[in-house]
Amino acid sequence: MSVVLVEGITDRLALEAVAQRLGLNLDGIEIVPIGGAQAIRRAFAEYEGQPVVGLCDAGEERWFRRVLGDATYVCDKDLEDELIRALGAERVQDVVAAQGELETFRNFQNQIFWRGLPVERQLRRWLQNGGRYLRYPPLLIEAMGRSEIPRPLADVLEAVA
Repeated sequence: MSVVLVEGITDRLALEAVAQRLGLNLDGIEIVPIGGAQAIRRAFAEYEGQPVVGLCDAGEERWFRRVLGDATYVCDKDLEDELIRALGAERVQDVVAAQGELETFRNFQNQIFWRGLPVERQLRRWLQNGGRYLRYPPLLIEAMGRSEIPRPLADVLEAVA
């Protein structure tokens, strides 16, 4: 059994979608949300003796590297940022539109604090709220070509496949 330790459930959902998109078999691979980067030492101890890798956001890299070293794969900023950069803001909005939520996103964009900011930043924040953080990663990955899958997501799975 190989193990991928991830910060949260969103990361697990995204990795499961990536595996499906890339045709990778997850038999013998356990993707474990640990409830935040600070739990990495405790989580790793539960799988001692097994091959373990981790996926985290850039801001949490130090926690993961202290325990996993080079077996750490890092999203540039975070998962949402990786997905938005991979698809591009226009295609992300196409996915949002296909879900019938483009008007909701437009209303968010018109809030005073978010008005005039780069659309990528708006999308990132919007995707992180209201349950969308659980629904959209698989949808965005499904919209990607195989070559568009963000490297940290593909690499962490390839390390244990």
